[in-house]
Amino acid sequence: MSREKKVQIIDSLEQVFSRCNIGILTDYRGTSATEMTDLRRRLREAGIEYRVVKNTLARFAAQRVGREELLSFFEGPVAIAFGYGSITEPAKALADYIETYKASMSIKGGFLPDRLLTSEDIDTLSKAPSREVLLAQVVGGIQSPISALVSHLTAPMRGIIGVLQSRIQQMEGR
Repeated sequence: MSREKKVQIIDSLEQVFSRCNIGILTDYRGTSATEMTDLRRRLREAGIEYRVVKNTLARFAAQRVGREELLSFFEGPVAIAFGYGSITEPAKALADYIETYKASMSIKGGFLPDRLLTSEDIDTLSKAPSREVLLAQVVGGIQSPISALVSHLTAPMRGIIGVLQSRIQQMEGR
């Protein structure tokens, strides 16, 4: 590979490392070319970029963007899934693919803009509900006590109205 091509790859990786919301590093040993093509297609449909990287070039790019903690991950065959939207989406997509196809691929770890993730963290992210579900749960949690309060505050008034209506019906019956 020519020096210019290597510089282009390092620059490209540097930009991707800087822009992405999450990166998940995988060891793709034992994965066939057909499986890799299928995985890439599935991830691309979800808006996730999946790139096989040359370790030395990835190390240079990681150092340039100040991500020295990633250097230990670049051992053996490495491919990185870069997510630009929800941080749970790439984790879910990779975990789903590995589980569905019993792929020999493994998750080495990952990174967020502000911290490093272990493979256990990625597994936890893959099982987390989506942002919309979490927001609905928060709104439901806020709404529930308010509804209960309104119900308790109106209960005495409903009791008085019930007594008055019963008395009106008694008087009309005479």
